[in-house]
Amino acid sequence: VTDINDNAPAFSQSVYTTQVMENNSPGVEMLQIRATDPDQGQNARISYLLIDEEVNGNPVSTYFSINTESGVIQSLRSLDYEQVKEYTIQVKAQDGGSPPLSSNATVIVHVQDQNDNPPQVLYPVQTGGPLVAEMVPRSADVGYLVTKVVAVDVDSGQNAWLSYKLQKATDRALFEVGLQNGEIRTIRQVTDKDAVKQRLTVIVKDNGQPSRSATVIVNVAVADSFPEVLSEFTDFTHDKEYNDNLTFYLVLALAVVSFLFITCLVVIISVKIYRWRQSRILYHSNLPVIPYYPPRYSDTLGTGTLQHVYNYEVCRTTDSRKSDI
Repeated sequence: VTDINDNAPAFSQSVYTTQVMENNSPGVEMLQIRATDPDQGQNARISYLLIDEEVNGNPVSTYFSINTESGVIQSLRSLDYEQVKEYTIQVKAQDGGSPPLSSNATVIVHVQDQNDNPPQVLYPVQTGGPLVAEMVPRSADVGYLVTKVVAVDVDSGQNAWLSYKLQKATDRALFEVGLQNGEIRTIRQVTDKDAVKQRLTVIVKDNGQPSRSATVIVNVAVADSFPEVLSEFTDFTHDKEYNDNLTFYLVLALAVVSFLFITCLVVIISVKIYRWRQSRILYHSNLPVIPYYPPRYSDTLGTGTLQHVYNYEVCRTTDSRKSDI
């Protein structure tokens, strides 16, 4: 009995499902599909192909490739969960008969989310413009709702679970932040002694591994009238920058003065030690007395008792001015 190509290749299953982590390395193997053909020889030789379709506006061949002989499907680029969460690919198994017969199968690729995005704060808006402050009247009671920090995370699952925490505050005993909802409330009665300008730093963290976070600054004005707030917050940023610059210059001046003082002290001590050593050397050195006879010298008057005048060279130190020679 001579074989003819009367059987099409058959996949082991009509739908294949696989998962791949986003931000994968290009060329990573995702899965291998398999088809069989009961024919013989060339009629049973199977080739695997991708059916050309568009995925997210691009040809599927720009995302994935398939080995024509083994049926291994690879990813050609790094996938992003936030752009496309799932890919549906049509693959074909075709035999080598004449005419060739083929069959199709569907491959569904689920992209798994990775914690690659930090939280994004929507409110209060952090801009470089004028400061925006939330007003709290001095008559506010315990539990007064000051404002609410609103943040989102484009990741999925537990990577998008957000928690809020008060990191720094002008008065930590006055405000608290809700762990799950981001609501800022007072935890005690506001008094007249509380400063008008209150600055809170809230950190927003997701539940991914590793965790990512974002910080937001909330300005709060404790006042009963808008003019009072305006006068206090007009140069809030300027005061902060001025204080920072003043602190820097004070530290720099202190460092320079300290350096000059230490340098002068070292120089003075070195000079004193040098002079002391020189005086000790001259004191302990037994310098010989060298007589000097002037040439052709004689006592012209003839009344002296010495026939010659002797000259002596003597070395003295600078601090021997009052001593006898």
